[in-house]
Amino acid sequence: MSLIAVCFGEVLWDVFPTHKKIGGAPLNVALRLNSFGIDTYMASKVGRDKNGQIILDHVSNNGVHINLVQQDSQYKTGEVSVILDTSGNATYDIKAPVAWDHIEFDSDLEDQTAASDVFIFGSLVCRNQASKRTLLKALSLAKFKVFDVNLRAPHYDHDVLLELMKQADFIKFNDEEIVEICDCNNLKYNSLETQIKVISGFTNTHKICVTLGSKGAILFFNEAFYYNKGIQVKVADTVGAGDSFLASLIYQLLSGHQPQKALDFACVVGALVASKEGANPVIQEEEINNHLQ
Repeated sequence: MSLIAVCFGEVLWDVFPTHKKIGGAPLNVALRLNSFGIDTYMASKVGRDKNGQIILDHVSNNGVHINLVQQDSQYKTGEVSVILDTSGNATYDIKAPVAWDHIEFDSDLEDQTAASDVFIFGSLVCRNQASKRTLLKALSLAKFKVFDVNLRAPHYDHDVLLELMKQADFIKFNDEEIVEICDCNNLKYNSLETQIKVISGFTNTHKICVTLGSKGAILFFNEAFYYNKGIQVKVADTVGAGDSFLASLIYQLLSGHQPQKALDFACVVGALVASKEGANPVIQEEEINNHLQ
């Protein structure tokens, strides 16, 4: 039986100095999950405008279900100004308010969330109370909840983050995010492993992953640690690399692969995305296998 996923949150346009591309972390995850054959639904909202229609057409044409993407006559489709430094690292100016700040809880979202194997969400969608309320209702129905912390200053609140972590079955941080969250909760420890274990106990979450940029990632999975030291590639830009990493890791774990194999696979896919322009480049199976050998 095919796995079913719901990805909840922002869909938007990443606007670069010379061009723009469709993005949003949950949508990037959804598109990558779908590329692996997982039956994937995107839950969000766009404006009733040209930018929104282009997103709907693009997502549908790439095989992700759009019946949970609502349309708004009052608010425009989201946009983010993206600035890349000389190393390809991105900073973001996220416009507000926009359509995805106002996702509504309806019967379609309720039914699909309850029927899905995994529900993936981030913190950014909680910057507005309307979408936050909808998310919390959906989380009460989800079977397996994956929280991509994905901090985007100033659009988050530490009390809300703690609430979301306690509801999650799986949490993904980057190395800077886990340090910030530990500091704000007075959980200061020297080693990354200790930080992960303390957060696991603090939130009762037994599956935690921390990405380390070019140095790979560490996975804490049911009381055991797994490591990958990173895949060396020439970086084009880092936009979406972490999203594809998460999608790949969840795909592998839900498909029954061992944690180490899942982590290695995810690190390869994330690195390959970083080696190409944009958040959702096509990745060939042969490219992945070449790095796994």
